[in-house]
Amino acid sequence: MDKLIITGKNKLKGSVSIHGAKNSALPILVASLLNQNDLILKNIPEVDDINNMLKLLKNYGAKIIKNKNSLKINNKSIKNISADYDIVRKMRASILILGPLLSRFGYAKISLPGGCAIGTRPIDIHLNGLSKLGINFEIQNGFVIGKVKNDIKGNKINLPFPSVGATENIMMSSVLAKGETLILNAAKEPEIEDLGNCLIAMGAKISGHGKNKIFIQGVQSLKSTNYEIISDRIVAGTFIILAIMLNSTFEVKKFNPKHILSLTNTLKKMGANFSISENSIKIRSSKNLKSCNVITGPYPNFPTDLQAQMMALMSVVNGISNIKETVFENRFMHVPELNRLGANIILNKDNAVIEGNRVFKGAQVMASDLRASVSLILAALCAEGKTTINRVYHLDRGYERIEKILGKLGPKIKRVKT
Repeated sequence: MDKLIITGKNKLKGSVSIHGAKNSALPILVASLLNQNDLILKNIPEVDDINNMLKLLKNYGAKIIKNKNSLKINNKSIKNISADYDIVRKMRASILILGPLLSRFGYAKISLPGGCAIGTRPIDIHLNGLSKLGINFEIQNGFVIGKVKNDIKGNKINLPFPSVGATENIMMSSVLAKGETLILNAAKEPEIEDLGNCLIAMGAKISGHGKNKIFIQGVQSLKSTNYEIISDRIVAGTFIILAIMLNSTFEVKKFNPKHILSLTNTLKKMGANFSISENSIKIRSSKNLKSCNVITGPYPNFPTDLQAQMMALMSVVNGISNIKETVFENRFMHVPELNRLGANIILNKDNAVIEGNRVFKGAQVMASDLRASVSLILAALCAEGKTTINRVYHLDRGYERIEKILGKLGPKIKRVKT
């Protein structure tokens, strides 16, 4: 397994352009299953989750032509097979193929999905919502099997929790359904809005995407289109937090700052010095950063995917900070490793108390999931001495060649294959 070796205390210099959003690209790639015409996508990130999704789609017979960070995909001749466990186990987003396959074939069988070990993330919200559209489900031998009774028919679906994945699955299933579908308590993340915009470009009739009520009028077919995926707000937030931790003058470009208002509002309260433009944020040297309290939650609340990075920052500012994690029940696995680097974080169930004014010092640590991996990188880049981060394959699921990008911006970081 690869590891990263990092020598700390080197500032960021210049700027970075943010790559496409993994969590937008995945459902949009899956949405191509609904269409028998070409879909050309731009701003596709080069990360493992995307590569695994493309491999899964190719197994179904998708014709895919890649060109740098864009691709053309055609699913006219796909076949309905059981989704390969070896691919599905690597990413939770594989559950999203369920709705489009049922919409197109009336039957689907896929292995229960995998991904980061950050909680149970049950799929019952997906299955309960899709069942309202006229689909029967059963789970057998580790597979989810769905069958359409007659036709997929639009319905009113009230989600018990604004699940991003369930909202996406129901949206995609409803696009070609008969009649109207109303999703209540829908997820409002920018990635939901992006999926809706792409489906509309393909010919779907959708309104309210990005709000808590989404209305879908079923159509008979979809058309060819070109679409550019939004840039990754979590990657942008990660670089912003890092620039603040390294007290660097640095610019994060090519993304929509409105997508991370909960982060920038929190950073302002902490005393961070930065300015916001239409599609970039420029960070400047900050003095006397102070502690804060954060509660993660569904968008537009503070994103759980930035919780670990924020915890690294909280460890070096003045005072005592608190984080309450409300989205995933097992998302503090990075805490023991941050403590190994010199943090002092105390956990009590879903609450973390972070002591500030700590000095990170290099050590051997191990990554446990995607965002935990990058929080260790942030801490290591601020640490005295050398840090080795083991098991960084998690990192490759969501960050595009981060060691090469950072290596050009000032920090000393290299990947070693073991």
